[in-house]
Amino acid sequence: MAATNLSSTASSGVDELLFRNDSVSLCLLVNRRHRTLRIVDFRAGPTPSKRSFVLSTAKREGVEKIFTLVERDEVSTWTRLGFTREGSIPGFYKRSDAWILGAVVSEMTSRLRTSGDGEEGGEGDEGDDVAASPAVLLAERTIARARRLLREAAGRPLPAIKIAPASGVELRRAVAAAQRAGRALTGFEPFGRDAVRTGYVLSARGGFALHAAWEMQSCFGNSFLELLCPPRHEAERLATTAAIGALCDRLVEEKAVSTFTFAPADDQELCAALLANGFRRSAVLARHLVVGRARKDAILWAKKLVAPEA
Repeated sequence: MAATNLSSTASSGVDELLFRNDSVSLCLLVNRRHRTLRIVDFRAGPTPSKRSFVLSTAKREGVEKIFTLVERDEVSTWTRLGFTREGSIPGFYKRSDAWILGAVVSEMTSRLRTSGDGEEGGEGDEGDDVAASPAVLLAERTIARARRLLREAAGRPLPAIKIAPASGVELRRAVAAAQRAGRALTGFEPFGRDAVRTGYVLSARGGFALHAAWEMQSCFGNSFLELLCPPRHEAERLATTAAIGALCDRLVEEKAVSTFTFAPADDQELCAALLANGFRRSAVLARHLVVGRARKDAILWAKKLVAPEA
C-alpha cells in the first residue's frame, strides 16, 4: 500500500513530498526556484521502484536536476540507480563526509540505456565518474582564472566589514530586488529538513552591501552558507572576500565545524573570493543552479572551520 503526502511550503520556496510503500520510504524536497529535487531516503537499497518514483515525480513537478546526499556505503546503491557521483561535502556528518549523487532528468534515460542497471563502479575519490564532463572542465577553467585574479590582487587590502542580523522581511525584500536585476544566486530556500536559518547583511564603505544566510544542523556541526549576489568587479570581490571571512568567523563562534556553499561554475569573481578564504572545490554539480534565466553548472565549495570535538 503506497502513501503520498504534499507538504506545501510556498513561503520558503520548497515543497516536501513524502512517499512510502512496502519497499520505499522517501522524502523529496522540491526547490521551485532552481527546479531541483533533493532525495532523502529512509530505506536503503537499489529498489527499481525507487528510481521510477523519483523520476516520475521529477517530471511531474517540472524538476530538471535530482540529487541525494548519502554516506559512503550507500554510494553504490545510487550509481546502480543511474546517478552520477558528483563529489562530497567534507565533514557533513561531523566525522564523515556526505557523498553527492545526482542526475539531470533529461539525460537520465539515455544514461541508463548506455550503462545498464548494474553497479557503475566502486567508491573512489571525488570526481571519478565525471572527470571529463563539460561541467568539470568549465569548473577547472574558472578556478584557473580565479587563481590568476588572486595573484594579480596579492597584497591589496580588504575593506572593513560590518555585520548585522537581517530579518526575514529584509531578506525577502533583498531577494526580490536581486531577482529583478537577474543577479540572485538563491532565494534562501531550505536545503535540509528542520534546520535553523540565520540571516545577515554585511556592509562596507562605498555602498557595498551583501545579504547572506546560513542553515545549521547542530547535531552534525555542518552549515550551509548562501550569498545572495556574486561580486561583479574587483572592488566588490575584495569586499565579498572580507564578508565571507566575517561570516566564517561568526560560524566558528556558533560552534559550526564545517561549512559549504554553491557558486556558478562560470563565476571567476566569486570563486576567487571563496579561494581566498580557504574554501576548496569539493564537487561539481551539473545544471544545478538557475541564475536570472540561465541554468548553470555549480561548484560546491567546502571549508573545515574547526576540528570536531572528540
